[in-house]
Amino acid sequence: MNRKLALFLAVMFSSFFSFAQLYSTAAAKVSFFSKTPVEDINAETNTGLMVVNTQTQAIAFSINNTSFNFPNKLMQEHFNEKYMESEKYPKSTFVGKLSEPIDWTKDAEHTVNVVGKLMIHGVEKERTIQGLVKIVNGVPQIESSFKVKNVEHNIQIPTIVVSKIAEELDVKVSATLAPKK
Repeated sequence: MNRKLALFLAVMFSSFFSFAQLYSTAAAKVSFFSKTPVEDINAETNTGLMVVNTQTQAIAFSINNTSFNFPNKLMQEHFNEKYMESEKYPKSTFVGKLSEPIDWTKDAEHTVNVVGKLMIHGVEKERTIQGLVKIVNGVPQIESSFKVKNVEHNIQIPTIVVSKIAEELDVKVSATLAPKK
């Protein structure tokens, strides 16, 4: 088992010990997009860690900020050094719970709301994030799209480049989960 995933599981679910089924992945895809009249910025990674506890309906997610890949390496450098301050704030996380329980044993599609805490740039915010849980042949797939405002997470955008970076980023998350043994 991946050592990062094991540590993540231990930390995020220390209060959720039970005999519930756990589903996880270390390959969740996360992308974000910033559109302005001057320049579009997009980046993605396929290394997000996600764990779901089917008994408690808890969901935990973690991503290394430096794992995002940009088409332009200078953008990637600026993202990590100037905006996210990735040395100081290496991870972004979300820990929450489905607002309504779902049956993880039956193939179906569920539109869900997850209530929890999103931490970016060291700033934690209560959020309700809508998503879609698809269970196909017993395999859960999770998708979500939501917006993140830079100002809500104290991400400073210098006035000289404010026209090149949107105030609000479009974020997409998708993951296919496997049973945790």
